[in-house]
Amino acid sequence: MSLTALGWSPFFDDQITADETGCLKVRVATVHRARMSGISQDGPIKIRLPARSTTADFAVGDWILADPADHTLIRRLDRQSLLERQTVGARDPQLIAANVDTLLIVTSCNDDFNPARLERYLAVANEACTNPVIVLTKADKVADAAPYVEQASALQRGLEVVTVNAKSPTAVTVLEPWCGVGKTVALVGSSGVGKSTLLNTLADKPADQAQLTGGIREDDAKGRHTTTSRSLHAIAQGGWVIDTPGIRTLRVSDVSAGLDVLFAEITELVSGCRFRDCSHKHEPGCAVQAAVAIGQLDADRLDRWHKLHDENIENTPKVSGARGNKKPQSRNKLR
Repeated sequence: MSLTALGWSPFFDDQITADETGCLKVRVATVHRARMSGISQDGPIKIRLPARSTTADFAVGDWILADPADHTLIRRLDRQSLLERQTVGARDPQLIAANVDTLLIVTSCNDDFNPARLERYLAVANEACTNPVIVLTKADKVADAAPYVEQASALQRGLEVVTVNAKSPTAVTVLEPWCGVGKTVALVGSSGVGKSTLLNTLADKPADQAQLTGGIREDDAKGRHTTTSRSLHAIAQGGWVIDTPGIRTLRVSDVSAGLDVLFAEITELVSGCRFRDCSHKHEPGCAVQAAVAIGQLDADRLDRWHKLHDENIENTPKVSGARGNKKPQSRNKLR
């Protein structure tokens, strides 16, 4: 297998020093508490960790350099993109996936479909400079999937939305534009929406190697966690897919740029407000509220922007300390 087929690009070539030309280049395939595995040009390998090192700073999809003799980790290369999320009570964000070209945000045409939650995924994808695509599963279970497509498409300008039957080979054709040779996609979404089923279809896995799948409760469309860790898998079309455990709660943190892209219609209106520090809630001369009044901007959309904007400010670490010696300080230490 060539490095290009594994997802290698000139971005990573530029990071290799003259002393490192003989190092083994490895794509991280799994990350556990005390061990990692990867894929090199020669196939899967176990990555040996140096003494007193941990896996906390590594994500599935990372590129690392290793000793060609014993596969001992030497260093991790800088990432082109990194998807991460803030979890309650954690000091550092949880790493979801690295060097992802396209984030496939999977939801289903049932009660799981939630525009507010989809907006959170989109903000994270935008901030990571990763192309988001919303994948609507279980479209074959409803009489008409068009209303779901319409709602999803309205969440962000230029957003691509596709419908698939995760069990059908036709899903491979629908997602082919993002799954070509050397491309990497990541699957995110709630439990029970069909991520593992979709992965099995994309990777064309035999029954004895397939990811476990689970059903959902019919009363609320909630599923069980069948994927418990992140992992990298080859796609039949030549690309790579990173499977992730189901996420029901996604808190936003440090995604200001991502929110600006997500709510572009609001971002563009802000410059027309009378006051520079306008909160867009009650001030006179607010261009955003004026747009709501004439029906140009949906009031529910503005409410969701307020919620995410305030949550982002609350959760984003602020810089404190003397000039030249500033340290990030979390705003939510007690949460």
